[in-house]
Amino acid sequence: MFFQTGLLSILRRLKPSPEQEVRLLLLGLDNAGKTTLLKQLAAEDVSHVTPTQGFNIKTVQSEGFKLNVWDIGGQRKIRPYWRNYFENTDVLELAELLEEEKLAAVPLLIFANKQDLMTATPPSELAESLNLHTVRDRMWQVQACSALTVEGVQEGMTWVCRNIKFRKK
Repeated sequence: MFFQTGLLSILRRLKPSPEQEVRLLLLGLDNAGKTTLLKQLAAEDVSHVTPTQGFNIKTVQSEGFKLNVWDIGGQRKIRPYWRNYFENTDVLELAELLEEEKLAAVPLLIFANKQDLMTATPPSELAESLNLHTVRDRMWQVQACSALTVEGVQEGMTWVCRNIKFRKK
């Protein structure tokens, strides 16, 4: 699979210490494609994805990295429980959480998912609507992608790995 090979080559170049663990938290609204993205990262079949009622965890290991990816359900009734997952998070993926004290200075990656659809919001428009130009206390990136086709996912993960390496120094 192209994506998995690309991510592995990125991780190899970072040359981390043995068994360095990284926690990646996927948060987003209902039906945003979080579980599809998680299944792609784990090289699993994405043809039958159902809404997450709680959370899913997958671990991807390679070349000394242990990526613990947490997919937290996006339904409105679950969102109050999101803060239970903030501690020890290495990557943040939802702009609404920027003011949380436990997530101070955590890099922000926003996957502008579903770009394979004609109705998808362009990344630049998404960045503007979220006022990301005002975010100065952390690194941030809006990455166009399609979790279904995997297009743009590798580029987002490249950014994640670079910023994890920078943050861990």
